[in-house]
Amino acid sequence: MFKVYATTPESMGPGAIGAHAARAEAMGFDGLQVPDAVHDGLLLAAMALQATQTLVVGTAVLVAFPRSPMTVAIAAWDLQQMSAGRFELGLGTQIRQNIEQRYSARWVAPVPQLREYVQSLQAIFHSFQTGERLCFEGEHYRFTRLQPFFNPGPIAHPHIPVLCGAVGPAMTRMVGRVADGMITHPTNTPPAYIREVCLPRLRGGFEQAHRNAADFRLVLGPLIATGRDAQAVAGAWEKQRRLLGFLYSTPAYWPSLELFGWQDKGQQLLDLTREGRWQDLEDIVSDEMLEQFVPRGSYAMIADVLRERYAGLAHSITFPMPEDPADDALAAAAIARLRG
Repeated sequence: MFKVYATTPESMGPGAIGAHAARAEAMGFDGLQVPDAVHDGLLLAAMALQATQTLVVGTAVLVAFPRSPMTVAIAAWDLQQMSAGRFELGLGTQIRQNIEQRYSARWVAPVPQLREYVQSLQAIFHSFQTGERLCFEGEHYRFTRLQPFFNPGPIAHPHIPVLCGAVGPAMTRMVGRVADGMITHPTNTPPAYIREVCLPRLRGGFEQAHRNAADFRLVLGPLIATGRDAQAVAGAWEKQRRLLGFLYSTPAYWPSLELFGWQDKGQQLLDLTREGRWQDLEDIVSDEMLEQFVPRGSYAMIADVLRERYAGLAHSITFPMPEDPADDALAAAAIARLRG
């Protein structure tokens, strides 16, 4: 049994997110993930929560470092209050070039910086709820002042789950130490990678913090190729081939390639981007790679495919919303089988 989260296209803006969220709720999804890329993730989350009654809404993932933990804490607190406890805060670091060159923000030491980011959020939430003096002093963040005038005060659902994206070994262990859960990157979802790489790293974090693994949520975000029939599935598979080519042109995502002995593929993809040959990336992604990284099957079959592939590895999984609303009933049946 999985908790099933709908995904949101990164291009979707405020004008469409409310209807998208309401549609996901009607289809039986447990939750919705909203991105923080082309549009502001916190704004999208607010509008999705306003448009729904039961759907959990989470950011996947909010780019942390350009934002102060205090401003994020205030927004998260408000979203949690307005939704009666349906908000989840997903955080991530992005890559150095984006942080420094796109956001003009500081990239110092991402693992300890994100650790302190999460810990400072937890300290701020505690002060909001209890009124106790705010005192968090770390190497990267320092919060020692919160006058009563600026404290929003206690709410009915004060626990805001904080989940982090992670790829590398140190970041994954850190997330296991301090966060409520982890959202996998699409390149890190082959079952062998989760079993042999991701889970051992998380267990290392659990042991460092002396925490129970049962209190931690792993949310899988695989690239899925599905549709109403074989032709639709084949088209979705080719779409994911193009996306994998783009993702693996980034060296930070190569460790999962290395597990399967495909180190050379990443370098080939990077070389093509340096030559400006973006249209040729998909030619490097073989069918063998797709078999490892992209589960596929019609709506009638995909729940069984995903159950067999990920049974015992996680409790939550993302699932794509149909591009054509005419397929919503078929997708809803697959979601119900995944949940049950």
